[in-house]
Amino acid sequence: MVGAVPNVRADIRVDRTSSGRHGRVLRVGLISVPLSLALVQCGKAPDPAALAANSQANVQVVAKTNTRQVASADTFEDRFPAPQFRERFPSASESFLQRQMSDFSPKRAVQQQPEQAPYKVASLAPQVPYQRPPRDDLTTLVSMKSSAFPYFGNNPASDAPFLNISKGDRRGHRSFSGRVFWQDETYNDSRVLVHVPEHFDVRKPGVIVVFFHGNGATLERDVRDRQLVPKQITDSGANAILLAPQMAVDAADSSAGKFWQPGGFKRFMAESADHLARLTGDPNSARAFADMPIVIVGYSGGFLPTAWSLEVGGISDRVRGVVLLDAIYGELDKFASWIESHRSGFFVSSYTRYTARRDRELMSMLRQKGISVAENMDGPIRPGSVVFVETGDGITHRDYVTRAWTRDPLKDVLVKMSATPSLALTRVASTSRSPSR
Repeated sequence: MVGAVPNVRADIRVDRTSSGRHGRVLRVGLISVPLSLALVQCGKAPDPAALAANSQANVQVVAKTNTRQVASADTFEDRFPAPQFRERFPSASESFLQRQMSDFSPKRAVQQQPEQAPYKVASLAPQVPYQRPPRDDLTTLVSMKSSAFPYFGNNPASDAPFLNISKGDRRGHRSFSGRVFWQDETYNDSRVLVHVPEHFDVRKPGVIVVFFHGNGATLERDVRDRQLVPKQITDSGANAILLAPQMAVDAADSSAGKFWQPGGFKRFMAESADHLARLTGDPNSARAFADMPIVIVGYSGGFLPTAWSLEVGGISDRVRGVVLLDAIYGELDKFASWIESHRSGFFVSSYTRYTARRDRELMSMLRQKGISVAENMDGPIRPGSVVFVETGDGITHRDYVTRAWTRDPLKDVLVKMSATPSLALTRVASTSRSPSR
């Protein structure tokens, strides 16, 4: 305590034969100074001027005690009583506000409800303005007529019917490997995995991620639970939603189904806009979804519907980015053509040794066209970026959607899009018409 030490020194010099009257006067004077400082310190940090004034008072007291005497019966404890508990820890009614640990935990801001007016206001608006209702992440399966399957058209590779084999009433497709997949088991699921993060706001510029899964996959078991595609969308924090159509069900087949057809991808996105508007609770937002930019992600066998959607899908100008995850098994000319004619978009292909030869061939094709190619993901993704990334032997094809050049590669791409000023999601969507119509 400030002031205590000078008082002790003053008392040591005191002649203990002095009268009791002088001793009592001195005792009162000595105790009053440090107590005043203690009261100041209990309430707030002491003022520098107050410290200087108290120090000067102590010097004067020391000088006076050299000529005064105190009673020999006084003890150290009598002159300097120990501070009481109440002096060190004031009660709730005094200067310190007592708090519980819960007072320091993070608080969620509470939105004040507007006061109800005592009267009604007439309005010319035909309906109440849209206000987004509170909700959690939405992940669901929606059946769409324009999804990849069922498909009863031709296979463009051979211009022959896709369902090229029959057995009684059953029809099926014999693949190039000779294996037969039956239509009622493998090509009859028209569902689409739709994921809308809790933070998604249709009134703000956003992007639609279309994910074409690989061979041997189902939407629930693989896309949602194993590859964690919806989670990556949410964790990116981007104003993005997911559409993942079911391709061949749990089969070693990359057939594109309706995405082989001219305008097939355009019809799929148009139907999706209506479903998204209903799912998000604002039927008037369908036009906003119909204008929203698209990023296509193709994993493994998903290269085939990706390539045909770019080539004949009918809305390649809405596609602002293509991400291939160990997926270039062919169709190099279609990818090269889209890259060359859409220099405001970006293209990323990450690959293992399984697809390395074709990735390097595509790199060579692009360089011959004068298109610059980067071979790492260290830099930002900009409009016109063309990036090829080779991953090491420790990265497996099966786990590539969750671990490629980094963990959660889809999340990484969306984060880089948002962080790059020239390709932020707000810039990506800036050419689309206003969603408020």
